[in-house]
Amino acid sequence: MGAYQHILLAVDYSGHGDTVVRRAKDLAEKYQAKLSIIHVLDNIPMPDTGYGAVISLAEDSGYELLEAEKTGLMRIGDRLGVTLANRWMIWGSPKQEIARFAERECIDLIVVGCHGRHGLSLLLGSTANSVLHHAVCDVMAIRLLDG
Repeated sequence: MGAYQHILLAVDYSGHGDTVVRRAKDLAEKYQAKLSIIHVLDNIPMPDTGYGAVISLAEDSGYELLEAEKTGLMRIGDRLGVTLANRWMIWGSPKQEIARFAERECIDLIVVGCHGRHGLSLLLGSTANSVLHHAVCDVMAIRLLDG
């Protein structure tokens, strides 16, 4: 494969993403590639209670959560100098949508963070692992250290 032309940075706001962001930026500069960023909205965290999921939300809470996600994406995009046309927020399963988006947009390389997994989460697989196995392009999983 030749030099990368279009790199996709998948972000999740995990708190460890700065390493992933820096790596994607360095690669885009090295290859003089277009850089796009994607954040997949998969769910709203719900508490586990004995009575099921009981959440008291203000009428506009859903809007506020969506705006917070959008603000995070814009902050990273601004920091990287990524044009608005190359910032994407998609609803769905990150495990499916990142690979599907990359194929549709002719991405050469997906950069995604990867936590070391143990036990049950190892058996179930991570987003990075799923993207690696379903993407039609190269995938770089950046190891994120917990703690």
